[in-house]
Amino acid sequence: MKGEIIIGNNKYLIDFSKGKDISIPLIFNGEQPNSYGVDRATSKPYTDGQFIGDTRLGGPCNFEIYNFIPHCNGTHTECIGHITKERIDILSSLKDLMIPSHLISIDPVSTAENYKPELNKEDLLITKEKLVEKLKDVPKEFLEGLIIRTLPNDQSKKSQDYIQIKPPFFSIDAMEYIKDLGVKHLLVDIPSVDRLFDDGVLSAHNVFWDTIDKEYNPKTKHKTITEMIFVDEIISDGNYLLTIQIPAFVSDAAPSRPIIFEINEQ
Repeated sequence: MKGEIIIGNNKYLIDFSKGKDISIPLIFNGEQPNSYGVDRATSKPYTDGQFIGDTRLGGPCNFEIYNFIPHCNGTHTECIGHITKERIDILSSLKDLMIPSHLISIDPVSTAENYKPELNKEDLLITKEKLVEKLKDVPKEFLEGLIIRTLPNDQSKKSQDYIQIKPPFFSIDAMEYIKDLGVKHLLVDIPSVDRLFDDGVLSAHNVFWDTIDKEYNPKTKHKTITEMIFVDEIISDGNYLLTIQIPAFVSDAAPSRPIIFEINEQ
């Protein structure tokens, strides 16, 4: 199925049958990414002593219990309710169905840019300097969504145990720049936009949602962050149309399936 859309002042042709999935499939009981060393995502047949929900064990159908933590077990999209006292949910926050977006690839680096708490010597960050270099010529209409692929980029991201390594994160300067650009939907292939162990400060999250002391800011309710995506090497940097699929969870985050579509200017 093909469609013609208007973004800004230009018309584009999109083939909706050729979307590229940039989520990591969640394999229950199998290989999967993990952050903070939490329990792995698991599934098991429901049983009540008489009924068993597994056809391999003689049950009439497969009927399973799933246990997972969206923030830690794979690709997920979160809303402002992730960091506020007020319980805001992703279902009412994610309202944009089709999002003009730009994909960039970035090398995280050591930096003197700002971060709170204080940086460690071994920290690698996504910096404002790198973002400016990559985004300075991108039309504003394609910065409603920003997709960031960190380098090096390999298949290990699909099963990485992030407690074993120190993943990169965003400097405050970088996140301020992203906010100033007007980005509403930020997608990254790291487990958090902040350092995993940051004394609970969540500096970059708070900058993105413009929050102070865990207080809800209604002006940023419809902004989202999607973490632990995977953008295959065959996908080129550039402009795309993005849709973020989530289940109808009334929760601050939900597992998600972002899909991007190539656009062709007419």
